[in-house]
Amino acid sequence: MIHPETEQNSGVAKAAGSAPGPAPHAAGAMVGAALLLSACGGGGGTAAQTDGQSQPTAPVDTPIADADAARFLAQASMGASRAQMAVLQTQGYAGWIDAQFALPASDTRWDWLMAKGFNGISNQFSEAGFDAAMWRKLITSPDTLRQRVALALSEIAVVAIGGLDGAGWHAFSAAAYMDLLEANAFGNYRTLLDQISTSAAMGQFLTFRGNLKANPVTGALPDENYARELMQLFTIGLVQLNIDGTPKPGGGLPQDTYGQDDVTGLARVFTGWDFDMAGHDATTPDFMRRPMIQFATRHENGAANFLGGSVPAGLGGAAAMKAALDIIFAHPNVAPFISRQLIQKLVTSNPSPAYVARVATVFNNDGAGVKGNLRAVVKTLLLDPEARQGKPDTAFGKLREPMLRFLAWARAYGATSASDAWNIGNTSDPAARLGQSPLRSPSVFNFFRPGYVPPNSAIATAALVAPEFQLANESSVVGYVNYMQRAVGSGIGDVKADYTALLALADNAAGLLAEINVVLAAGQLSAETVSLLRGALDGMPAGTDARRLNRIYAALTLVLAAPEFLVQK
Repeated sequence: MIHPETEQNSGVAKAAGSAPGPAPHAAGAMVGAALLLSACGGGGGTAAQTDGQSQPTAPVDTPIADADAARFLAQASMGASRAQMAVLQTQGYAGWIDAQFALPASDTRWDWLMAKGFNGISNQFSEAGFDAAMWRKLITSPDTLRQRVALALSEIAVVAIGGLDGAGWHAFSAAAYMDLLEANAFGNYRTLLDQISTSAAMGQFLTFRGNLKANPVTGALPDENYARELMQLFTIGLVQLNIDGTPKPGGGLPQDTYGQDDVTGLARVFTGWDFDMAGHDATTPDFMRRPMIQFATRHENGAANFLGGSVPAGLGGAAAMKAALDIIFAHPNVAPFISRQLIQKLVTSNPSPAYVARVATVFNNDGAGVKGNLRAVVKTLLLDPEARQGKPDTAFGKLREPMLRFLAWARAYGATSASDAWNIGNTSDPAARLGQSPLRSPSVFNFFRPGYVPPNSAIATAALVAPEFQLANESSVVGYVNYMQRAVGSGIGDVKADYTALLALADNAAGLLAEINVVLAAGQLSAETVSLLRGALDGMPAGTDARRLNRIYAALTLVLAAPEFLVQK
């Protein structure tokens, strides 16, 4: 795979004014978002600037304001709604999280594909049904925290449907992988490593399915793809870290976590793995759901040395993999490396070192001596004082991913598919759709890198990172606004929202904007933005349901393009 230093940037936000139609407003909104995110300031709230080893303090049990409820749900769910806000306000932050943990998992993407008949042989070499299965769960599943964490994990331990090999049944392979992440979203990260390392989809995507031991005659060596990315992207990263996620200096320079010899040594472990086809054939997708199995004659039985540890010779493939993953998981980088990325995915792009340290400390020990307890990690990072600070500082927050903006609208206004077809499709096209679609990353490096900095920007000047801005350019900015305008007004296929609750407010521009501002933007639209949008709505006819709906469509589209919505604070 491409090394991140050589990966090409996908673009940065540019100044507004060059594109026709809605482009100036849309590009201006994105630039405004950049300015909000990159304004000068420190890296955390006052409560977060404590001893890095201290434990987070849960928010005081006081009534939760509407805006605070919506803000929390923007971090912890697929999107706020009035109904979910009311539940949160009744249960409290910690109570809501515990209730989400207790919810049973909803039906799987795999089962939905099967129920809809996508396992027919005519679909063997197609992706039919996959996007629908993904969008359906993200929009409707009641276990919204589980969906949010699973989506975050899919952007760390990346598999993309477009990168699966030619074995067929791609929709089922990708669905099984996402189901695997969901099933482990509140489990243990070490267990997750076991399961992704035997996943058919991962074996396909990172090309170690069918990986053979070295051949001394031909000089062929084991494929190193998974060994490299397992360390670089899924567990320890490129440089050695302190518990707070800052690099450990060595002679004034960061210290590498591993070298080529470590990759070569670890690659020996990932030989001999292939699909479990025993008693089955490829005319049904069932083998894509079963863990890969070992073929002893293809496995390298010699010792594997890496990261200062050794997997002894003669263990056998399954035992060797377990031993190798134990060595990796014991590395001190795992906790800060994964904790920081989870914070970035859910809460803020630039967590303070103290925030990272508090979460990583819980990753290392959940209070019961268990390392890797994702349930404890997720609860800690969402209840941390830095996440819950009432007035975030100017460096706090993150640009919302395009698909999360879409999902915020869909969840807020109860989008449904009358036919249960959920024909939203692949939304990856940046010019005409969202520029992002679930499990359709262009590479193993995700849609964007966690350390991405838009070049020649105020973000760079402020020494901040803005990962999601790697998706932002003139085309994607305009494409997003145009797509959302269509989604809000007409729906996508038969996926349509319900604006019944807004109709009573639609003749009153101030009241309509106030309601949308709270639910979608957590009350963060500035007075200047509200005044601008109100002026636009006041110029529109009112008085009939048709006119009220047009005002609702305009208000929603304008808020969805506003800087204060685009940046989740």
